[in-house]
Amino acid sequence: IKMNKQIHIFKRKICCQSYFIIGTLFFLLSLTSCGSSRKATKRIPVPKVVIETPKDKKVKREVAKLLKKKSRLNIRTIAYISKYAETAMYEMKKNKIPASITLAQGILESGNGVSQLALKSNNHFGVKCHKGWNGKSVRHDDDKKQECFRKYKEVAQSYKDHSKFLKTRDRYDFLFKLKKHDYKGWAKGLKKAGYATDKKYPKKLIHLIETYRLYNFDKIVLRKKIKEATKGKVKIYRVRKGDTLYSISKKYKLSVQELKELNDLSSNTVRIDQELRVK
Repeated sequence: IKMNKQIHIFKRKICCQSYFIIGTLFFLLSLTSCGSSRKATKRIPVPKVVIETPKDKKVKREVAKLLKKKSRLNIRTIAYISKYAETAMYEMKKNKIPASITLAQGILESGNGVSQLALKSNNHFGVKCHKGWNGKSVRHDDDKKQECFRKYKEVAQSYKDHSKFLKTRDRYDFLFKLKKHDYKGWAKGLKKAGYATDKKYPKKLIHLIETYRLYNFDKIVLRKKIKEATKGKVKIYRVRKGDTLYSISKKYKLSVQELKELNDLSSNTVRIDQELRVK
């Protein structure tokens, strides 16, 4: 009987030890998987703002005008324009897509070139892989999780492929029949053709084009005279002590979101003497 009890106790010890070992293995495996998950979702640091000096004298002049208004504009957007305006203009000359539209889409789709998708793939237009894409790709959460997006060696290739994407798909054909400087028609047409699902997509593009005067880059390509904006079209408010975005928006019968979009703001913070566009 004593022998049987000892055998029984021995078996229980072996069993407990087995469960402990198995449990430890599962725990270690879970730690390993968590570690790999953290590595997979590691964010790429956002680069510093750098204002480029365009080679084209007229483009350089337009960037200088924007820099004079930097107190009420997004400096990173100005930096993006200084870097890629000439690339957008080249694509306009070659493929008849308004440079203003290309720039506005690049700014919006890439978050001024610093979205995680743009940083890891040089994809500035959110172009997905689609059927027939044989190039490199990355996975990124968009409308669905881990969707396939095109990856480019350099940003210029993204601009080139964006033009090709619009020119080789039948649903965009009607856009090329518009006047060469009709950025509003293009903005509305892109949404109509299904480029984006956001209902406010045309409004956002037009806002960027008019706030940063991107239509002037179309005029440079078309060799049209650039005229200064007539006074009265834009109304500016200087922030005073005690002001908030809500109080300012209420004063000018705007929503806070409309005021933020009008001034390309990413937060609700304002500072004294900051100039805000209210019309």
